[in-house]
Amino acid sequence: MLVTEQASRRLLVLDARRRVWDPAADPSVVRWQFSPLGDPRYRDLGPDDSWVYPSEAKVRLHRKRRYVLTTASFGFVAVVEHPTGRRYWGAALGPGDDLLNPHSAEILPDGNVAVACSTGACVRLYAASQGPRATWHTQEPLKGAHGLHWDGARRLLWALGDDELVAYEVGGTAARPALRRTYGIALPVGTPGRTPGGHDLFPVAAWPGRLWVTTNAAVLQYEIDTGVFVRDYAGAGEISRKSVKAVGDDPRTGRVVTTVPESGLGETWWTTTVSLHRPEGGHRLVGGGIYKARWWLPR
Repeated sequence: MLVTEQASRRLLVLDARRRVWDPAADPSVVRWQFSPLGDPRYRDLGPDDSWVYPSEAKVRLHRKRRYVLTTASFGFVAVVEHPTGRRYWGAALGPGDDLLNPHSAEILPDGNVAVACSTGACVRLYAASQGPRATWHTQEPLKGAHGLHWDGARRLLWALGDDELVAYEVGGTAARPALRRTYGIALPVGTPGRTPGGHDLFPVAAWPGRLWVTTNAAVLQYEIDTGVFVRDYAGAGEISRKSVKAVGDDPRTGRVVTTVPESGLGETWWTTTVSLHRPEGGHRLVGGGIYKARWWLPR
């Protein structure tokens, strides 16, 4: 299981067979880890300032190589080769502050990288295919941009904002890509008068053509072909609740993973618990400050 562990400023792949993860007492629970701190391959990104509050981690296959895509709230964005830690591409977006607050990333078939900037209210597309330090990018506005997903079947980039789920077509060239918004749908309102607060966007692994969508109030599935938000999916009674920061399913077992903040930790959005559903269960990271958790499912 892949988690963003903000208390220690690391990404961790943890042994899903263990219910309690205590790396200090038993380092074997950590199967892989990443931090750019002190790594010369990422020195130019100023990770002491930019690698604060890692906010995304997802594993992707690109041209037969496995990568972990990651962002951090104070500006760090990178595509990291697994297991070597080598840098495919990286950037520092306003390092040392959260004026842009990169919250998610996605790699496209041509090797370019999209970044959702929540405070910056935009989706950027970087010409990452041009090299590990490429800075050229285009962008489109999206209030509260939080989640991204590349839909290979439809060749669309989906993005989740505060109020809507949108889709972009990607044009131009690899060196000068372009984004064009082609679709948008309003998110269901949980509390009248308040923004829905879209947060996590991830494919439903067991049901191609559906997307997981979390908001401030609920966890939904979006059916792309019908344009409908579905609330009665299997396990919704336990899975759907307020403030879910990450959600995803394992198609092999049907189990769903979620993270929800718990009180009494260093930050109000942290948790030490990774919740499991269908059936109910969970993992606990001793001394942790987890933000998101993902099944390790290269795709």
